[in-house]
Amino acid sequence: MNTNTPKPTTPQLRGPFRKRTLRQHILRRLMLVLPISVLVIVLAKSGVLDTLTDRYTFRPESWFDDTALVRHLRVTVTHNGMTQIKPDCLLFVVNGNDPPTASRIDVMQKTSGSCPGPKGELPKLFTLRIDRMNHVIMSDQGSPTLFHPIP
Repeated sequence: MNTNTPKPTTPQLRGPFRKRTLRQHILRRLMLVLPISVLVIVLAKSGVLDTLTDRYTFRPESWFDDTALVRHLRVTVTHNGMTQIKPDCLLFVVNGNDPPTASRIDVMQKTSGSCPGPKGELPKLFTLRIDRMNHVIMSDQGSPTLFHPIP
């Protein structure tokens, strides 16, 4: 019996096909996931995600849907400098007596929960006048009853 016969060996894999250890696998995943997570958090805190979402979800037919219009106005009012109040602390009151093509929406400041201010008050910030047919938004901010285009 010859004991000098070589045992079959598995070929050594090279390059990207070689086996990784569990530690290497976890580190590679973290190198991918961590920067993406940080980027998403920064975009959410800066309001860029809200603006992008509004840009892609607000359609011409949304002008006639009060819920979609209020969501659009919340982003518009907070990102164009009309108010420094957090979006969650704004209350939009749609006037139900206006005609369907043109309506007024009062923008109020909530003062309950995590919103600052004396509890139970709803100070009115300004009124928005919406021309739904022509897609025009006007505001009386800074000049009550005198409306001008929003910035």
